[in-house]
Amino acid sequence: MAGVTQDISSVLIDNHSGAAVDLNDVLNSLPAAADAPFNAYQRRHDQTCLPDTRVDLLRDIYSWADGQDERCIFWLNGLAGTGKSTIARTVARRYLDQKRLGASFFFSRGGGDVSHAGKFVTSIALQLASSVPSFDQCICDAIKERRDIASQSLRDQWQQLVLRPVSKLSESGGQISYILVIDALDECETDNDIRTIVQLLSEARSLKAVRLRVFLTSRPEIPIRHGFQKLLDTEHQDFVLHNISRSTVDQDICTFLEHSFELIAQERSLAAGWPGQEIIKRLVHSASGLFIWAATACRFIREGKRFALKRLNIILENSSIGVNAAEKHLNEIYTTVLRSCISPEYSYEEAEELLSLLKSLLGSIVTLLSPLSTQSLSKLLSTAQGEVDQTLDDLHAILSIPKDPALPLRLHHPSFRDFLFGKSRCEEFWVDEKQAHQVLADRCMQLMATSLKQDIYGVEAPNILIADAERSRIERSLPPEVQYACRYWIDHVQKSGTQLCENGQVHRFLKGYFLYWLEALGWMGKISDGIHAIAALESFVSSSSCPALWSFLHDAKRFVLYNRRAIEQAPLQTYSSALVFAPTSSIIRENFKGCIPRWMRVLPKVEEKWIAVLQTLEGHSDVVEAVAFSPDGKTLASASRDETVKLWDAGSGALQQTLEGHSGVVEA
Repeated sequence: MAGVTQDISSVLIDNHSGAAVDLNDVLNSLPAAADAPFNAYQRRHDQTCLPDTRVDLLRDIYSWADGQDERCIFWLNGLAGTGKSTIARTVARRYLDQKRLGASFFFSRGGGDVSHAGKFVTSIALQLASSVPSFDQCICDAIKERRDIASQSLRDQWQQLVLRPVSKLSESGGQISYILVIDALDECETDNDIRTIVQLLSEARSLKAVRLRVFLTSRPEIPIRHGFQKLLDTEHQDFVLHNISRSTVDQDICTFLEHSFELIAQERSLAAGWPGQEIIKRLVHSASGLFIWAATACRFIREGKRFALKRLNIILENSSIGVNAAEKHLNEIYTTVLRSCISPEYSYEEAEELLSLLKSLLGSIVTLLSPLSTQSLSKLLSTAQGEVDQTLDDLHAILSIPKDPALPLRLHHPSFRDFLFGKSRCEEFWVDEKQAHQVLADRCMQLMATSLKQDIYGVEAPNILIADAERSRIERSLPPEVQYACRYWIDHVQKSGTQLCENGQVHRFLKGYFLYWLEALGWMGKISDGIHAIAALESFVSSSSCPALWSFLHDAKRFVLYNRRAIEQAPLQTYSSALVFAPTSSIIRENFKGCIPRWMRVLPKVEEKWIAVLQTLEGHSDVVEAVAFSPDGKTLASASRDETVKLWDAGSGALQQTLEGHSGVVEA
């Protein structure tokens, strides 16, 4: 976040010179999740509810949103596949058309910036700035008040970027309400963040003239239920989607199927009314109340093109008869789609080869921690692009596959991930989640080993600053699959549950490529992430059973902490100042001494061992009078004569927050 803070500071109005600055420049300095809005480009094919479906539910939602109900949150919860996201898009579309949509944030597990809460508040604030008149100026004022706002806690961001600016607007004009639509909160990766977001959203109740109404969807997972249990009943309205009468849901699914088959019939020049009400009734029964079943079945049939009739019969033949759990029917439709990829005309050996490739690709896609394109996926997995495309070509029913191979792949629905990882559900297509993480960890290390090198940017000038580097050139030097590997390889190692050992793959990779990886993180602006990753890996290793690996990681952590600021500003300092001034006993120095630039013929005299100083935290403009750690040891507070208190991440040294407002020296 340090880079974000610097970007914001660079475009603010200078208090002394009074120089004017463009509001858009300030707003654009806040980090935002590009895929968060309901109408983001990546979601352009996602549907809304058809006319005459979900009528009663939508009427209740609109009545709450447009009325005087004091409950500021409408929580729509339901099981996987019951249509929550489609309803959320419908609500968002209605209020966007009415110019009353304040903002939307659609979470997605494994979706990069939309899989966590890191950019949640800033994304909401930026959307509000474009939706609510005069709100952009209020946010700019908030940024000027706290220049490091983007690196503060979720609670501070919410207060500074949302509640306070909205409350200022409420001082003039009549009462008006704006709708926030938050979808799939259960897919946010951190339970504590989920609970915090629920609490923060409830604080919108304090707003008066300009009100914020929050429409929120999720599965009924424990962290969200706990979050709502802490709220008063007067603060939220709940609706359990899977408790709607089965006859009502079946009628809506019937309408959806009729509409979808009408489109297929037009495309394939089939008879009007195809395939007939009896077959549609059978399909409605097989859906068991799950819209995702119906949507997957229709995509599967439609993608069959001239074999649409054949695919319809396959679904009918593989659907259970009788009353069964909805999950069983979902298993059947996913299994049907996957089995259709393997032609019965293949020999046993050919079928097994294709099955293996299919499991490898699908296992990787659902395990990725941030989505990749087929182009990047093929390079990461070292599989020919054509082979990837051909294998996935029959899977449009479950995967959103853009025509542009440079755009990321996405699941149509997260329930497919649950299905693929469920051994009792998936039969021959089951993917072992830990093994999938191990495969990706291996591939990440192999890709980095063949891609990373000293001075990957190719400038041969150790003093070049990251601020002066061309972003397009960095992206050419570090394409998406390499950046993915650099960011997530340690996460995959940990999630694989593998037992690390001396001179194993991880140890060998670190001994050969640690500095190249560090340089790459510098160009990517991810040094703080690297510090946390190294610390996590160190805690993952036993100092007694793997003393050499543990010692390497411990020394690596000291090396990065001590040189963090230099590498963040000028990544090639990794090999000059950082390596040159490392103590003579440093494992990193000894291991990578061949990377010291040749023009440095006379090296300075340095300490034999690391000194007690782990790192220097820079930022105060005057003497620091006092420091204190938080009870959990994760945050360090420093009080200074410059009349500020700064909060630091004790693990990485990154500045989290600056507290201003004192009129004199802060001594404790």
